[in-house]
Amino acid sequence: MKLYIKNMVCSRCKMVVKSEFEKLGLQTTAVELGEVELNEEISDSQKEILLENLQALGFDLIDDKKTKTVERIKNLIVDLVHHKNNDLKINLSEYLAENLNQDYNSLSNLFSEIENTTIEKYFISQKIEKVKELLIYNELSLSEIADILNYSNVAHLSNQFKKITGFTPTSFKQSKDKMRIQIENI
Repeated sequence: MKLYIKNMVCSRCKMVVKSEFEKLGLQTTAVELGEVELNEEISDSQKEILLENLQALGFDLIDDKKTKTVERIKNLIVDLVHHKNNDLKINLSEYLAENLNQDYNSLSNLFSEIENTTIEKYFISQKIEKVKELLIYNELSLSEIADILNYSNVAHLSNQFKKITGFTPTSFKQSKDKMRIQIENI
């Protein structure tokens, strides 16, 4: 049995969700971003308790097919941007179509319908949040950040950053108020 869970965006989320399943005596065979696989079916009462516990932690169970697909798109993008820097060089539309075994145009239309934004804008928002994170760490130059996130050059990164945030990367870095957005709220 596979359950789909909204707002799982990091490895810590996976640990927290797995822990909630274990508290209920449910054995997981796999826990991935947005998905938990179980050996057995769970009862309605277990599902109700699980839902309540997950919601208290900011997660939610997803039941309808459209929302599951959109959540899988988001999880693939989050994973790509925040955990698989080297894979950013691939074409996003091909990456999503291949991983979801669906036509990209269908995925794009569905995403826009449910989220009221495009996949591309969501992808860019995730990249900008990653840029903010790396700027705050202050360990890499802007050129290195541009390279890691597969921007064609520093000017492209800077222009996109300013368009989204209203700040240049340098002014953001110097700002005392580092306004980051939690991944699940993008």
